[in-house]
Amino acid sequence: MKKMITMLVLLIMKEGTESSGWSVTFENLNPCALKGSSVEFRCSYNYRDGETVKNTSWYKGDLKDGIWKRVDLSDLPSYENRSEYVGDQQHDCSLVIHDLLYSDSGYYYFRFDTKTYGWRSRKSVYLSVTELNASVSPKRVRAGDNVTLECRTSCHLSSTVWFRDGHPVAKPEFRARVEDSGHYLCALQGQESEQSDPVALDVQYPPLNVSIEVSHPGPLAEGSSVNLTCSSVANPAADSYTWYMSNVSSSGSSSMLQVGSGQVLSLPSVEASHAGLYLCQARNSVGENNSTEWLMTLYQTDRGRDLTLLWMKRSTAMIMKTSAGAKSVKKQNRVTQKEMSV
Repeated sequence: MKKMITMLVLLIMKEGTESSGWSVTFENLNPCALKGSSVEFRCSYNYRDGETVKNTSWYKGDLKDGIWKRVDLSDLPSYENRSEYVGDQQHDCSLVIHDLLYSDSGYYYFRFDTKTYGWRSRKSVYLSVTELNASVSPKRVRAGDNVTLECRTSCHLSSTVWFRDGHPVAKPEFRARVEDSGHYLCALQGQESEQSDPVALDVQYPPLNVSIEVSHPGPLAEGSSVNLTCSSVANPAADSYTWYMSNVSSSGSSSMLQVGSGQVLSLPSVEASHAGLYLCQARNSVGENNSTEWLMTLYQTDRGRDLTLLWMKRSTAMIMKTSAGAKSVKKQNRVTQKEMSV
């Protein structure tokens, strides 16, 4: 009976009772790391003078059939070429695990063997493998609204950085601009290769850069046809187009009249009554904007009367002078960029 008690005491000592100079110490008992990254378990161990270490091993705790077991990492195929012992056979027992998987989460133990004893750590390292979760709030905004970016993990990690479509983002809080639409992701500072899944920000704005394109190059003879097409940049896309024409009466007054709707204004048979100032208005659910104007005016040529379209900046003087003909318009309205004949 006395012999059995002595053997039991020796067994307990081998399980990791830290006494008589035998010990295993972990620097961080609860490390947390990102999926796909690497983690190091910093570890040191001690033993009695005169002992020589013959073998070192790391184990992972596993519950099978209700029994807690410690399985050598070398016996687990999933750790092959991923676990790296960076310690020695003196006092350093550090371990690195690369390309972390969610399944790597769990308890880890260290054991070393001398000529006399096999010593296992009483305490364990519990590894948590997590990921970065990016969020943008709100996900859909209008230009000028406030936006907040947030990067979450299940444990405390170092500061994060943000990218939009591969470009760095200065601040996680900002006032939305048109160019801020895109996909955002976060990463740990210094570990930018480990990134969250992207999240989308949709910045909506009214039609911008509203412009008119004409279908026919060159002067227009009376009776010919021409199409005016309205285009814009908008989010969401413009879903309504309205065309207006300004006529100048003999008294010099002008009025803006609606002459069509839809993205294309068709004039199948141009005549003198079509002379005037044209613009289109593009609209979406956010707002509306007008194009620059096109001037269609009548002038005399050797062939007879022709019509031409001129692109001009909006001005009261231009509207009042349209009845004087193209030559007079050019003289009175020096903001004309060029004559665009259709």
